[in-house]
Amino acid sequence: MAAGNSLDEEREIELEGAIRRPQPSSPTTSSRSRLFAAFWLYGLINNVLYVIILSAALDLVGANVPKATVLLADVMPSFFVKLSAPFYIHRIAYKVRIFMLVALSLFGMQCVALTSSISARLFGVVLASLSSGLGELTFLQLTHFYSPLSLAGFSSGTGGAGLVGSFLYLVATTWLRLSVRGTIFASSLLPLIFFFAFFWIMPQPDPLLVSQSSTFTAAGAPAYSLLRYEEHGAPASESIMTNPPGNDQASISSGIGFSQAPSLEQVMKSMSKTLSRLGPLFVPYMLPLMLVYIGEYVINQGVSPTLLFPIEEMPFTYYRDAYVTYGTLYQLGVFISRSSSHFVRIRKLYVPAALQLINVVILVAQSMYSFIPDVYIIMIIIFYEGLLGGAAYINTFLLVSETVAIEDREFAMGAVGVSDSGGIVIAGTICLYLETYLCSYQKTNGRPYCGMT
Repeated sequence: MAAGNSLDEEREIELEGAIRRPQPSSPTTSSRSRLFAAFWLYGLINNVLYVIILSAALDLVGANVPKATVLLADVMPSFFVKLSAPFYIHRIAYKVRIFMLVALSLFGMQCVALTSSISARLFGVVLASLSSGLGELTFLQLTHFYSPLSLAGFSSGTGGAGLVGSFLYLVATTWLRLSVRGTIFASSLLPLIFFFAFFWIMPQPDPLLVSQSSTFTAAGAPAYSLLRYEEHGAPASESIMTNPPGNDQASISSGIGFSQAPSLEQVMKSMSKTLSRLGPLFVPYMLPLMLVYIGEYVINQGVSPTLLFPIEEMPFTYYRDAYVTYGTLYQLGVFISRSSSHFVRIRKLYVPAALQLINVVILVAQSMYSFIPDVYIIMIIIFYEGLLGGAAYINTFLLVSETVAIEDREFAMGAVGVSDSGGIVIAGTICLYLETYLCSYQKTNGRPYCGMT
């Protein structure tokens, strides 16, 4: 009987503890504003350097080197980070990742700005790409611990990055005629904004979502326990994030949360489990997003440099201005559509994929046969291409957040992010040959514009 009473008392204590645990509360207007602002800045800064590098591709390698060279240097490292990250990313605290992002992007962009050889510049691009890949994975995973507003903010920020980056580069180098070197060097300071957004703007995540994620409690919680500001009606020092279950204080203080090195058998088992979790995500989410990105980057880096008319028939002073202008219009479309999820939802993800591939066919045919008579029609198609790309991106991740089970959602958000980089890698490989072929075809048929600047 005594044992029975003891068990009953334990159940009562456990029930009472459960009742007293932090419950998700309705976020205040201030908290929502801070949440959106933080993730908007994450998306903006994480992608803006990538966009500036692609906008500067012609200036970095010259007219006679395929612009896909820069594209591959700008995306391959990011792709490999995303591809390999599911096997180790949970061991690195979010706080530590922020410092890594800033260091890689700052040093990389300064290499691009301060060196003159193509190989040194491409090395800087590679470092910036590593930062971009780690950043996208990190911030998409962070959205798991917040309301859908965080994903909307991040998506809008990435769209804004395209517009801001391409427009600033257009204004600085085409309108104001500032030097490419000075423009890129100034942009290298932008990643410092990550610190401001992460440590001062972003509110604490929902304690219940944190407690359900072994990844966050093992590696990410220390980043937040240092902030010590109040959300959900309780100080951070009293919340579940200050001392998450299963972590000792030494691990929390380190901010990393590394565990003992696993055996080879454990590594193989973990890899097998990770691959099995990727399978159900491929056809409904990853493949259509990959097809969209293949289409748009074949256009942007392989076809658009060849979509030229005689200079007197275009509103530009130099031929290189057309490439930069196309990039800005594409990014404008991306920004609008990535910010449109509250108004327009697309649940059939293969629709924008099919439409984007149709764009590829039309513009390749235009490059070869020049049947579209006006450059302004080309501009409209490029803008529409951006609308499709941005819509596919935000709607894919929204569907993941709505349909994948909560215990798998953090993993899925990071894993699906591999597909856009995979599509860009495939597109870049195609463009190494496609741009050269189209330029050669045009010159053979009396249109030598794509070799001019």
